[in-house]
Amino acid sequence: MYSQEVSCTDLVDFVKSEGRKVGTVSSYQLIDSSWLKSVSCYDVDGTLAVIANIKTNDYSLYGKDYIFCGISKTYWDAFYYGYYDLGRSFGERFHKYIFDYKCDCY
Repeated sequence: MYSQEVSCTDLVDFVKSEGRKVGTVSSYQLIDSSWLKSVSCYDVDGTLAVIANIKTNDYSLYGKDYIFCGISKTYWDAFYYGYYDLGRSFGERFHKYIFDYKCDCY
C-alpha cells in the first residue's frame, strides 16, 4: 500500500477516503505553531497513517498535506496526548514521534 510507485497525493486521497479517522489535532490546538496547521491519524486495515497539513509560508491560509506511514499506536498517543513529554509543543512531539515515518511515495 505504501510504495514509491504511488504519488503522495494519491496516497493522501486514498487514506482520507478509505481510512477510519482515529484522531485529529486541529488548527485551533495548533494556533501557536509556526508550521503545523492540522494533524490527523487514520487507521487503514490496521495500519496507522498520519496526514499533516503543513504551512507553506507564514501568511498562507492553506498548507500542504504530507503523509507519514506505519506509525505505531504508542507513538500516535505519545504525540497526541503528550504523556511522556509534558511541556513540549505539538511541533516538538511531531518531530520526535511522527516525522521520521514519511511514506515512500513521490
